Amino acid sequence: MIEEIAPQITIDDLVKVDLRIGKIISASHIEGADKMIQLTVDIGEAEPRNVLAGIKSAYQPEELVGKLTVIVANLAPRKMKFGVSNGMIMAASAADRAENPGIYILHPEDGALPGMRIR
Repeated sequence: MIEEIAPQITIDDLVKVDLRIGKIISASHIEGADKMIQLTVDIGEAEPRNVLAGIKSAYQPEELVGKLTVIVANLAPRKMKFGVSNGMIMAASAADRAENPGIYILHPEDGALPGMRIR
């Protein structure tokens, strides 16, 4: 079943979200975490970002290293049980994850570079 479309927004709302191409440079399991993987993501800044992503049920850390993905770059840092997350990896999943359990991180086309803004 497809989720209902969210309420309509304006272009002014949309441009507030800064989506960037990120390259996953390292990934690891987090001791004691059932759902999270710790990622180090290059988005073209001087230092890579630490991102905690709830994708453990769908991915092994080693298969993520080197992949390009999409990250919300201007999301406020979030203090979580296992550390601070400095962004959010974009992924698709079904509303009813019991019936449709997959999680699918977004992958840009070849040629995209870390730090490019998605418009």
